[in-house]
Amino acid sequence: MSGVLSATLSGLNSDSYCEISQYRDQHFRGSRYLQEKALKFSSTLYVGNLSFYTTEEQIQELFSKCGDVKRIVMGLDKVKKTPCGFCFVEYYTRADAEHAMRFINGTRLDDRIIRTDWDAGFKEGRQFGRGKTGGQVKGVLASALSLASLGLGDVWGYLWLIQYKDGRAWQTQ
Repeated sequence: MSGVLSATLSGLNSDSYCEISQYRDQHFRGSRYLQEKALKFSSTLYVGNLSFYTTEEQIQELFSKCGDVKRIVMGLDKVKKTPCGFCFVEYYTRADAEHAMRFINGTRLDDRIIRTDWDAGFKEGRQFGRGKTGGQVKGVLASALSLASLGLGDVWGYLWLIQYKDGRAWQTQ
């Protein structure tokens, strides 16, 4: 095996792809210690940056490549009850969830780069977006991200760009 391929494969096998991020759910019911423990042993992933048009079937098809998926819970706008760009994917085993963290995080689904993160475990009610308008996102960026989720633009921090089909662009802050 070539040196580059060997290094790539050993890098993919490293635990850095499966590390627990710094993000913590502020609505977690329990102590920080219990949340850390739940994350360490969880087989549930949060999946973000989904298109509003991504279906549960598409998620099932992609994530089942890493193991047997126990269930998928689509994130919904709490007002409209429509998908709002995230979901939870629960596997039967931690090992399968780790495979998804290694191989699916940062890949493209429905023309969007998706991200995965560990979740302490789905609880009823968490499928609803926490934003002020019922979606996942808070504040002014909600409309910009909505446009980006529809494939009409991209968001970089507080700067967003709408790319029209005729090639014109409109940018605002």
